[in-house]
Amino acid sequence: MTVIEHSDRPVGSAPEPAPVAVGPRRLLSRLRTGQAITGGVMLAVVVLAGLLAPLLAPHGPAEVHFDAPFQLPGTVGFALGTDDLGRDVLSRMMYGIRASLMVGIVAVGLAVVVGTPLGLAAGYWRWLDAPVSRLTDVTLAFPFLILAVGLTAINGPSLAGAAISLGIAQVPTMVRVVRAETMRLKESPFVLAATAMDASGPRILAQHILPNCLSAIIVQATVIMPAAVLGEAVLSFLGLGIQPPTPSLGIMLSDAQQYLGRAPTAALFPGLAIVAICLGFNLLGDALRDALDPSTDRK
Repeated sequence: MTVIEHSDRPVGSAPEPAPVAVGPRRLLSRLRTGQAITGGVMLAVVVLAGLLAPLLAPHGPAEVHFDAPFQLPGTVGFALGTDDLGRDVLSRMMYGIRASLMVGIVAVGLAVVVGTPLGLAAGYWRWLDAPVSRLTDVTLAFPFLILAVGLTAINGPSLAGAAISLGIAQVPTMVRVVRAETMRLKESPFVLAATAMDASGPRILAQHILPNCLSAIIVQATVIMPAAVLGEAVLSFLGLGIQPPTPSLGIMLSDAQQYLGRAPTAALFPGLAIVAICLGFNLLGDALRDALDPSTDRK
């Protein structure tokens, strides 16, 4: 039997609406920190480089210059040098960033679309909690990259296959986060009031619980994105991700490992791009977590 505390509100009145933790203006003011600005600037540079690659890249990603292999950074016409086939490192890196961001976006979207409903259902209905949680535990028993490699081997090496595999591998983590938030919010006064007024479970989830889970989902998405980018680089490095001649940061690292002594910068710059993407999302994710926390009071 559910016991509802005494309230001064009139009997039969509508339940209190779910509290909104942080409004858009307050969120923007809270994000004016060095950490958020640094992460945002890093991501802005990387994302613009990837999106505008067809316009900004000085050469085609597969354009070969057999007369100019292993050019040093700063060479006229090749700002970051060339690889063993004379391909422009800067152009390939920009197109590789573009591919990595595409994989990350698809992986995040898949994890959110699949993991959020499962987490809501498992956290709200006890009879669904056991099967969903056991399936999640079994999946989490495998390391993320091992699971992604196995799924990619089944789906076949390709950009779409890598994105789907990485997204599926991140679904259990999203389920756990949303389930925990749902179980916490289910005992909130506004949810208990809606339950007392015979609101249906789907309506409570859609109108009260899901809006208050959005902050946790957004923060988790910023965690999944760099993991997916790093996972795509690993898969491509192993030959299970994006296939040549399509450029990828992982493929560039795989090709450059044979010539590290002669052209170390061919591996250095793609590695720095991966670091910039992961670090930018991690910094922005930490800043978002602090900004969306209703217990944080900043002037």
